[in-house]
Amino acid sequence: MEMLGWQDYLMLSSFAACVAGLLLLFSSQQTGADDIEDMDRMLMMMIFAYWMVHCLAMGVQKFDLPDWEILVRSVRVTAACAYFLTFACVLCLPLHRISVRETE
Repeated sequence: MEMLGWQDYLMLSSFAACVAGLLLLFSSQQTGADDIEDMDRMLMMMIFAYWMVHCLAMGVQKFDLPDWEILVRSVRVTAACAYFLTFACVLCLPLHRISVRETE
C-alpha cells in the first residue's frame, strides 16, 4: 500500500462526512412531506451516496491490486462514473428548485 498523502486524508474525511450526511437525512425523514421536499431529499441522498462510492473506489486504487487489467480498469471506471453522477446530481438540485419556483 502506498503512503497516504493529504488528498487521501481529505478523501477519508469526505467519506466520513457522507456517512454522517446520509444518517442525518435518514433520521430526519418526515412522514407528511410533500413531493418537492421528497425530491430534494432524494437528490441529496444520491449526492452523498455517489460521492461515497467515489471515495471507496479511489481508496481501493491505493491498494496493490493484482495485475488483472480488468479489475484495475473496472475500479477506475467506477470512480469516474460515480464522480460524474455526483456532479450531475449536484447540478440537478438547484435546477429542480428553480423549476419548482417557476411553476408556482
